[in-house]
Amino acid sequence: MSNKQAVPEDLYEVTIVRYGTRETLRSDVFLNYQFYGLSDGPMTVDYFFWVVRGSNRTFIVDTGFNSEAGRKRQRTTCVDPVTAMRSLGIDPEAQNDVIVTHAHYDHIGNLGSLPNSTVFMSRREYDFWTSEISDKTLLRQFTEAEEIDQIVAAAKTGRMIFVENGYSPAPGITLLEISGHTPGQLAVLVETSEGSTLLASDAVHFYEEVERDMPFVSLTSLLDTYSGLQTVRDLQASGVRHLVTGHDASTLQRFRPQRGDLGEHAAVIGSKEEW
Repeated sequence: MSNKQAVPEDLYEVTIVRYGTRETLRSDVFLNYQFYGLSDGPMTVDYFFWVVRGSNRTFIVDTGFNSEAGRKRQRTTCVDPVTAMRSLGIDPEAQNDVIVTHAHYDHIGNLGSLPNSTVFMSRREYDFWTSEISDKTLLRQFTEAEEIDQIVAAAKTGRMIFVENGYSPAPGITLLEISGHTPGQLAVLVETSEGSTLLASDAVHFYEEVERDMPFVSLTSLLDTYSGLQTVRDLQASGVRHLVTGHDASTLQRFRPQRGDLGEHAAVIGSKEEW
């Protein structure tokens, strides 16, 4: 981590928004769970998107699942993501900056509701989901065809910025490719007044994954997944203070509640009031 003293232009306030949830079993979310010798039991899976707000720019990190895709998969919507964005002062019709961590249905489901936004996405991720291999049954179950069409449309209309590991869309924000769950899975490293924060998205679904080396059930490379989990541990050892996972139900309890209309469905790291 850099020893440079951050200035306000380098600092951000991170809002974590829980927009959905579901109840399942541990054996349904951890790959080959029976090999760990652990008892099965209930598991709550929450669904999040994130807003990274600085003094000059705001980034929306993922856009959640839409209501139709959620109902089809029997997910419960806690708050509509687009409604949540509006409650945070974001106009979906404006020229927003959207970081797509990966192209699964629960991360790009409302991209069409932000039609004028610039989209940051890994080139590897885009190439994978627009290739023939992505149509295999065990891969396409995590996507919606019309949502993939939305990222293609963003690219064709010049609204897509393709990124690689280490790309910085603004001072204080670094995009990291941590593959495994998908080929171009991005995590977002953000500087805040409360320390460096890693929005891992689905590079780490649950804190237990990184603590016990237990991969999630859905992946495109087991070896890359193990390597990615080690990368996250190395980042923690080198100075990342806050790890924000993609689906852990304990996430909101780990951080300060957000004051505002979202109530129990949002938490905050850092504060613009401290700058």
